[in-house]
Amino acid sequence: METTYILAYQTTYKDLHQPALIIAGCFAFIAVVLSTILIFQHLRSYTNPAEQKWIVAVLLMVPIYASESILSLCNPKWSLACDILRNCYEAFALYSFGSYLIACLGGEQKVIELLEDESRKLLSKPLLEGADDKPKSKERRCCNFFIQPSVLGKDLLTIEKFGLVQYMILKTFCAFLALILELCGVYGDGEFKWNYGYPYIAVVLNFSQMWALYCLVKFYNVTHERLQHIKPLAKFISFKAIVFATWWQGVGIALLCNLGVLPKEGKLQTGLQDFLICIEMAIAAVAHVFVFSAKPYQHLPASEHGKVTTKTTKAMLTLEEEGDKETPAILEKMETEVEAPGTSVKESIQDIVVEGGQHVVKDVVLTINQAFEPVEKGMTKIQETFHQISVGSDDEKEEQEVKVEEHVLTRGGSGSHIFTSEEKVIIDSSCPDES
Repeated sequence: METTYILAYQTTYKDLHQPALIIAGCFAFIAVVLSTILIFQHLRSYTNPAEQKWIVAVLLMVPIYASESILSLCNPKWSLACDILRNCYEAFALYSFGSYLIACLGGEQKVIELLEDESRKLLSKPLLEGADDKPKSKERRCCNFFIQPSVLGKDLLTIEKFGLVQYMILKTFCAFLALILELCGVYGDGEFKWNYGYPYIAVVLNFSQMWALYCLVKFYNVTHERLQHIKPLAKFISFKAIVFATWWQGVGIALLCNLGVLPKEGKLQTGLQDFLICIEMAIAAVAHVFVFSAKPYQHLPASEHGKVTTKTTKAMLTLEEEGDKETPAILEKMETEVEAPGTSVKESIQDIVVEGGQHVVKDVVLTINQAFEPVEKGMTKIQETFHQISVGSDDEKEEQEVKVEEHVLTRGGSGSHIFTSEEKVIIDSSCPDES
């Protein structure tokens, strides 16, 4: 019976693999072409490096996902290596999107000033209602991240960056750990069994990803009004859908295979995931063309050099006057734009790699230091406690010796002999009890 089932599965897989590969290849081709054109447009109009370096990093997610998925679908033996690449870049793309929001707000220093102003406004409001409310809000400072994150001020930025970077570190570490476990034969991709590493890694990554996305959502909720000029909601949804959907999609397929809804075979499981990702990346590429357009960066302020163009917009209005009399009017709006000169693609890529790399390294080092800081404080407190215990025991020994010496001198009567420490022990053991 089992042999018949395996043969039937292999026949079905062979019949479906070729047409699925052709369909997925078409979608992957569309995704790669559209994303490459959009990335090239940003590199040619690289007028705002602080923002565009992170936009390019986010846009690269689509061609990387599509390329590794079609390669994995072509040859299932490459699925694990492709999955490691996808996982590592997914975490970096999430970090890049958070950095992009910070850059759109004017940089970290501007964000700190913005968050501190918001915090001061909220903390000053209770002064008008009652003096007892302000200390209460400070006592609940940790809970405010979940209830009212605006009160945290600059600490909100620290929490947001820590949440994104911890996911980037854990995702990369778990990806290579999965490779080692797979080589040892104990990874069990898609197997929810206690003697395999997959369920434990899935739980850790699920919690890490949820925390990173939650931190990003909290930061977005506080700053979304200041980000209206970039239409943040469309960008946030389009990016979050890729990160969130692809992860839960893989977990869902693994659960369906374990429940017996789908055949419990590795090729079908990974193949279905890769096929769906190719289709989703084509949809994401089309969305990115509109959401992360390069047009806003193709024009400079009028003070800069470039080709000046004037755009006039006219609209017909109707003004109502007294006596139900309507008077037609024309509203004219004139905009002056400066076409930005093309930038070097090579210089743009160099800035993305060098400046972006330095920024990532700095944040990773800062996050690691923040993670180890509580450990160092705990170790310091433990050492101080042991030191106090040892000092206290030494003081107790000295007090006991003083008491013994006084006791012996009192027992010695009017004699003037002062006993040494060795003699104290002898006398203390040899003297009869006078009571």
